[in-house]
Amino acid sequence: MRPIVLRGDLVSLSVPVRDDVRKVWFWFNDRSIRLFLTAPEEVFFFEDEMEWYERIRKVKEREKVFSIVENSTSSLIGFIGLHRINHRDGHAELGYFIAREHWGKGYGSEAVNLALVYAFEWLNLRKVYARVYEPNVASIRVLEKNGFELVGRLRKHHHVPGYGFVDELIFERFREE
Repeated sequence: MRPIVLRGDLVSLSVPVRDDVRKVWFWFNDRSIRLFLTAPEEVFFFEDEMEWYERIRKVKEREKVFSIVENSTSSLIGFIGLHRINHRDGHAELGYFIAREHWGKGYGSEAVNLALVYAFEWLNLRKVYARVYEPNVASIRVLEKNGFELVGRLRKHHHVPGYGFVDELIFERFREE
C-alpha cells in the first residue's frame, strides 16, 4: 500500500517509497529510457539511487517527485517531478519518464495532467515549463496534449547517442485564470 496524492482514471501520483528505488535503478540504466534524459551516457549504481531517494525525501521546498502508479494493478510504472520550484516567481520545471513496457498507453499524458493540477492548485504556481530533445516525439505529444506551447529552441544543444547533436525544445504552460 502506498499513499496516493492525486488519482486519475489510468494512473495516480503517489509518494515515492524506499521499495521504488530498485526499479528506478534498473530504469535509469535502461538505455532506451536514458536516451532522452539528461546525461544519457551515465551509469548508475544502486547507492546513487538511494542517495537520490534520500535527497528528494529531504528537499521538499524546491522539488516534488511522485511515483506514477498504474491504477488497475497498483504497479509502479514511472516517475514525474516538479523541479526547481520557484515560489517567488511562480514556476517549476516538469520532468518525467515511464517504463518502456508502459509506453503508448496514455499514462504519461495523464500523469502530466495530474502534475499540472498539483502545480497549479496545490502549489499555486502560475507556470510550468519543460525541456525536451527534438527527436523525443512521444514526449512532445504528451506536452502538447496537456496544453504546453513551444516557446524556444536551443539549436544543436545536446548530444544524443544515435541522433548526434539535437535541438532542445522549451515548452511552457500557464495556469488558466
